[in-house]
Amino acid sequence: EVNGSFYQPSAFFMVGIPGLEAFHPWISIPFCALYLIALSGNCMILFIIKKTQSLHEPMYYFLSMLAVTDLGLVFCTLPTTLGIFWFNMRRIGFDACLTQMYFIHILSFIESSVLLAMAFDRFIAISHPLRHPSILTKTTVMKIGLAIIVRGMVSLLPIPFLLKRLTYCGKTELSHSFCFHSDIMNLACADIKVNVFYGMIILLSTVGMDFIFIVLSYILIIKTVVSLATKEECLKSLNTCVSHICAVLVFFIPMIGLSMIHRFGKNVPPLINTLVAYTYLIIPPALNPIIYSIKSSHIREALLRALWKK
Repeated sequence: EVNGSFYQPSAFFMVGIPGLEAFHPWISIPFCALYLIALSGNCMILFIIKKTQSLHEPMYYFLSMLAVTDLGLVFCTLPTTLGIFWFNMRRIGFDACLTQMYFIHILSFIESSVLLAMAFDRFIAISHPLRHPSILTKTTVMKIGLAIIVRGMVSLLPIPFLLKRLTYCGKTELSHSFCFHSDIMNLACADIKVNVFYGMIILLSTVGMDFIFIVLSYILIIKTVVSLATKEECLKSLNTCVSHICAVLVFFIPMIGLSMIHRFGKNVPPLINTLVAYTYLIIPPALNPIIYSIKSSHIREALLRALWKK
């Protein structure tokens, strides 16, 4: 659309892995494996928790929220990623790109908040075990889940409109096989200070604060654990947190890396940028079910019982 000096492209063009376009069909094999693991693993987690009455506890309700969020991320990125690798379908409509971007960022923010809620649950369970059932009731967990969703949706609602008001220079090639706010924003030839400022404020006030409170939760957990009488009790308490710590690291390390690259890494090779983005959006949904299946004896035992019945 051209209206005077205002120009908005009808579509953007995505890229797969720069420099390796000829190998996209082969590269799609590990991606398909990761997507299948993410889909089957998270569905299995949801099924096990629903069918096992003993898992109807706050910890596993939050794990269900994490699994649903990971499934959402998979469904957001799978069509465009495999579309490029299999059929070289690089084109995505402008509004479709904004929609995909909005849901990717919402789900990322929700995952961050769910990880914070899980840290709070571990803190209450270790520091106040007798009060844990009365503090985190089923109603309270549902309210926390609703608050997490509303916070993500409301905080990111202005982003698509801030992008639609910009005029674009005619460049339409994105850096990834999915749409990111900073990626679209950098194609504009208008003043993007408002977009940069709002994006940074929202990121710091949501994901940034979540990470800080997760760290504080674990400082308090460690302080409580150290005060326990025996080494065995200390190790047993910390063992309940291992899977959550792994999930936090798997999510936040690539996210922080990608944010740093988008803001300060103008000289970073495109291949590194692409690989970090894939790690951020595809690896956590695939690894989280594996982490919890291995480290949680309750999930593992429920899974074995379900397989034994089959």
